[in-house]
Amino acid sequence: MRKMRLSLRNRATMRVVAVAAAVASAGAVSALPSAMALAARSPASHASKRDNRPQVPARCFAPVEVKHVVFGPKSFFEPPTTQGPTSFKENATATIVTYPLYHGKVNGHSVFYVITDASTRSVADALKVNYTPKLAKAAGTTAVQVSASHITGGNGISFPAGVNFRPNRILVPSPTGFPPTKALPGAIGRSGYSPLVQVSFSGHKVVLDAPQIANATGRADKIISISRDHRHVQYAETNGCYDNESVHYASFDASLSVAAAIEDVTYAPALNSVPSAGCADPMVVVQPCGRESLIAFTNGQTGKHNIQRQGLNAAILDKLSPLNILKEIPEPAAQFDYSPMWDIHLATWTAAAITAGLNVRQTNFSAALQQVAMGNVTGFPAGTAFGPSGFVVNCPVVSLDVNIHH
Repeated sequence: MRKMRLSLRNRATMRVVAVAAAVASAGAVSALPSAMALAARSPASHASKRDNRPQVPARCFAPVEVKHVVFGPKSFFEPPTTQGPTSFKENATATIVTYPLYHGKVNGHSVFYVITDASTRSVADALKVNYTPKLAKAAGTTAVQVSASHITGGNGISFPAGVNFRPNRILVPSPTGFPPTKALPGAIGRSGYSPLVQVSFSGHKVVLDAPQIANATGRADKIISISRDHRHVQYAETNGCYDNESVHYASFDASLSVAAAIEDVTYAPALNSVPSAGCADPMVVVQPCGRESLIAFTNGQTGKHNIQRQGLNAAILDKLSPLNILKEIPEPAAQFDYSPMWDIHLATWTAAAITAGLNVRQTNFSAALQQVAMGNVTGFPAGTAFGPSGFVVNCPVVSLDVNIHH
């Protein structure tokens, strides 16, 4: 068994090297991630649901016959259609989220941040954020900053490391969109930076997802506005797909430079230390597990008015959400599997599948895995084994359009 695991890790390392080579021309990789466990190919995942609602170009489905529910600390314990307490607020079209904006310090300098998730239920309740016990699995790794701060609310965290918001984001599409010809992120975490931070909250240790979004060097590109009293921030959301429903989340950080440039978020390589690649894949038992799986297509259909558009190539060319597919969210059926630390699985339609017209939008994780099992989809680069691609993005979920007929 040990020899088999080593073999799988070696194969995964080769795939990470291949991904790095494919995006190296975009100036994306400064250091290759460590060896990764191979993702399972089993199509058995969350039970899929048939859905005949109309699709639209910019989101997974049209918002008809749905109940819009914003996530919060009780989402793991309440029915999906029940709206619980939350500090997150959205505009009417679920394209902008308003967060409480908190003030802290980085080496004595002012910093503004938001808090989206907490690893303990009591702190999640107090802050009215997502309860995400998986974040505790990253404690003790370089993915978590350790702060000496003792807080009783959102303000007052002293972070060891911060973010440089001065760079200008550069994203030059290739003829196919992805991988881009050139990609440089507009914000770069300084040595040791991670959005994950361990603090003492009312005397108890907790890991928070607290991405830094503004300081003296500038502010995150996705910020829409900051209130005059600096107590709230409006932030652009990203649309995705979950179990044949539209999910809305906020993107803050990525451990791979080219991914940070595409998402227009902070480059935070320390996130790659969140354990561990492939740990949330079907039929894989790897502990501890602080990640959740996400499928991102690299060569889906494109076109701003095309209801089948999907993928990183479509996001770059159409300037719309990539409509990535999330494996789990905070709901009772997820059994605490959700994490905002998304283990990215790049997926590529084969030439034969494209020719046969099979490359339609995928809206369910298990259905996308079935496309892999049938040979219609591979990893990236094309023809490589499907599995974790060696990087993490920090995208806390905000809300879900729950199909009332489900």
